[in-house]
Amino acid sequence: MRVSPPPRPTAVAPPEWVTGAVWVDEIAAPEGPSRFRADSVHFAPGARTVWHRHPFGQVLYVTEGAGLVQCRGGEVRAVRAGDSVRIAPAEWHWHGASPTAFMTHLAIQEVAEDGTEAERGAPVTEAEYLSGPKSTR
Repeated sequence: MRVSPPPRPTAVAPPEWVTGAVWVDEIAAPEGPSRFRADSVHFAPGARTVWHRHPFGQVLYVTEGAGLVQCRGGEVRAVRAGDSVRIAPAEWHWHGASPTAFMTHLAIQEVAEDGTEAERGAPVTEAEYLSGPKSTR
């Protein structure tokens, strides 16, 4: 058994990756032959990622609050604590808090062999974001 090094301090998400206030706590980072990554991501109300995709997909597990998730071409889905979402490899998507509630999720993905975690796309527009289910507002 190997004990992980002390966790990094909570980081503010880079502004080119999010709209609004978002914080990230690293849980597991790729080390050695493993390419597994897990983060706990905390979104303030109205905050969300930009459109992005992961080479091997992503699993989101909502631990607190209420949020929204959308895959390109699909409907905006409401998510709440206890929900899991699986994003397919290379599928463009975004996720974040609802307009009126904080949301925290675990983000779990495999990093590509070249170190690529995700490809960034355009910011999610207000119209895209607000087209979600009314029950989350």
